[in-house]
Parts: sequence; structure tokens; C-alpha cells
Amino acid sequence: MKTIRRLIHREALSAVCFVTAGFLALFFFFDLIDELRWVGLAGREGYHLSHALLFVALGIPSHLYELLPITVLIGTIFVMARLAQSSEFTIMRTSGMGPWRALRTLLTLGGFFVLLTFAVGDYLAPWTDRTAQRIKAHALGGLTSGATGAWLKERQDRHSFAVNVRALTPDGGMRDVRIFEFDDQGHLVTQTRATAGRFATDGAWELKQVRRSRFASGDGQDEARVEHLDAPALRWPTRISADMVAASLLKPDRMATLDLFQFIRHLNANGQSTQRYAIEFWRKLFYPLSCLVMVVLALPFAYLHLRSGGTAGYVFGGVMAGISFFLLNNVFGYAGNLQNWSPWLTAAAPGLIYSLLSLAAFGWLVLRR
Repeated sequence: MKTIRRLIHREALSAVCFVTAGFLALFFFFDLIDELRWVGLAGREGYHLSHALLFVALGIPSHLYELLPITVLIGTIFVMARLAQSSEFTIMRTSGMGPWRALRTLLTLGGFFVLLTFAVGDYLAPWTDRTAQRIKAHALGGLTSGATGAWLKERQDRHSFAVNVRALTPDGGMRDVRIFEFDDQGHLVTQTRATAGRFATDGAWELKQVRRSRFASGDGQDEARVEHLDAPALRWPTRISADMVAASLLKPDRMATLDLFQFIRHLNANGQSTQRYAIEFWRKLFYPLSCLVMVVLALPFAYLHLRSGGTAGYVFGGVMAGISFFLLNNVFGYAGNLQNWSPWLTAAAPGLIYSLLSLAAFGWLVLRR
């Protein structure tokens, strides 16, 4: 049995690596074509073809994380269908490999891909994405999100603050910072603008070229007035860290699980909506388990009686199944965010649906035939 397991694992690993390499090469080409527009627009500012190639290359781990469940399904279907077509799997069955032993063999292989997917999505991809953004920010002059940058909220004692950071600079600082302070009745108390800022080691923000406006409401016979203060530097104590600002500028699916959890806690503490980030948090937990679902879905193909040339059709079916899973995963994410569905159920629903399909196919084609 060890020889049979090694044969199946070796063949499946080779097929998955080949399919993954093909998909990654295709995505690399498309990303490079899209990135070349920045070279044409900002070539004089230092963003050249070498920067574009490096930026696209650093995006490969993110694509690998997204593609692994699909390529695991396609590669495993190809191996199982080929073994069935050549009657090798029939020989394995006569040698004592029953359905449950075959299922355990594939689940062991799926467990390896679960760990690989989690490691890539939680450690390698976030690091390469941050590195790629720093490279692009250094060449283009900053990292921004939309026209207004990142918006965050914090509550300190009885006052609340709305903070806007237009962009992050290549050296880890901030550019065009605005801080709006509101009292417990929602009235604007102060407005602070700074051309630049840095994150101090103790968590405070060190703002530069500051202009603060204080709004004093009229009391009795006094009229409402505005007091202005100009200062070369100002220190603002806050619990908003550099990771939280970066999280607001980056997509939540590119963040590590721990960073997402800490950012959700910050949003909850300040009364902000966490639906989008909560869905992404649970998706980060459930998505690697999709590899187990895919290997179970591929097992029934080994019990089909394939004719010559029939393998390509089943591989094409595997491609369609993988694409449908990817689309269903995105549809549930968007729908759950719009309809305020339970985050963990929204993230787990695609995997549960395909798990039921896998078990149904396994029970019909393997156990009852």
C-alpha cells in the first residue's frame, strides 16, 4: 500500500504543479500587460519595465493562493481519470485498495495542500504584496486608495476622531493627514491638517507642518469663533497603528488572518461596520479547507469506465467545476456583504455546497456501483 500511495501522491503532485505553473504563467502575462500602462504614464518618474516585472512577479503568491484549490481539482482529476483509462486503478483495487483507503490516500494529499494554501495565503502572499506596494509607491511617489485615501475612526474618552490619510510614502510615513475631532454630541471641535506624518515607536503620530482649527461655539453674548494654530510639528496620541492604515489602503483579502482579526477588533471598538472584513476573515480560515473538498470531488473519476480520449473531457469538466467554485465563492462574498448575512456562514457556504456534491458523487459512483 505504501508503494501505491507514493505512486498516487507523486503523480498527483506532478500534475498539480504542472497545471499551477500554466495558470500562473497566464496570470503573469495578463498582469504584465495591465501593468505596462503605468510604465507609459510614469516612465519619466522612475517606474520602468524592470519595476513592472518585479511588481508582477511579487503578485504570483497571491495568485497561487487563489488558484491552488482549482489546480488541485484539475490535477487530481487528470491523474484519477488517466489511472482509470489505463486500468491501473483497477489493478490497485484488486490489490486491496478499497474506496475508503483510496479516500484516505487522497485526503492525506489534500491535507498537504491545505497547509500549503494556508502558509501562502497567511504569510507569503501578504509579505510579497506589501513589498510590491512599497516598490510601486517608491516609483510612483506613494500608495493611495481611491481619490480620498484611507478613512479611519477612533474614540478617545468622550470624543471621537475621524482620520483621513491621503497616501503612504515609500519610507513608511504618511502624506496629507486630516483629523476631525467631535464631542459627545457630534459637534465638530477641532480640525487638524498636516502635510506629512510619521508613526512613533510609542504608537503616537508625529505630524509636520500642522494647521489646527478650533471651533468655539457661542455662549451667551459671545459669538462663535474659529481659532487657528500653526505649528511645525505636533504629536497626536492614538491607537491607530501603521498596519491599520495600510489595511485601509489595501484589499482585505490581501491581509494576514491575525491582521484582519486585530483590524476587526479596532472597528468594533469604534462602532464601525465590520461585515466586509469579517467575511474575509472567515474566508481566510475556510478557504484552505477547499483543497480537501477538491480531492474528494476528484476521486469518483477513478471509478468511471473511460474510453480512449475521454480523459480530456473530464479534465475540462474539472476546469468548469473549479471556475464555478471560484465564482460561487465571490458571489457569496458580495451577497453576504450586501445582505448582512452571517460572516462565517457566508464564507463556509461554497465549501459546504461542494462538500455535499463531493460526498454525493462519492456515494453514488463509488459505494453503490
